[in-house]
Amino acid sequence: MAKALFGHVGSGSDMRLSYEVRRLRARVAELEAELARVRAVNEALVDGVDVPADVRSLEVEPALT
Repeated sequence: MAKALFGHVGSGSDMRLSYEVRRLRARVAELEAELARVRAVNEALVDGVDVPADVRSLEVEPALT
């Protein structure tokens, strides 16, 4: 009897887990697509900016040390 109950409860949980995994994979795909779009926009903006040579030669320092 206990095995039957456990199997019944486990299958419902597996379906919920499967649904959650599908939902999360879809969300990851959406975020990856958005990231690709934002990177493309960022590259287009960077290409349109003229940075003087003296500014490009500056060394990057960490914000927090």
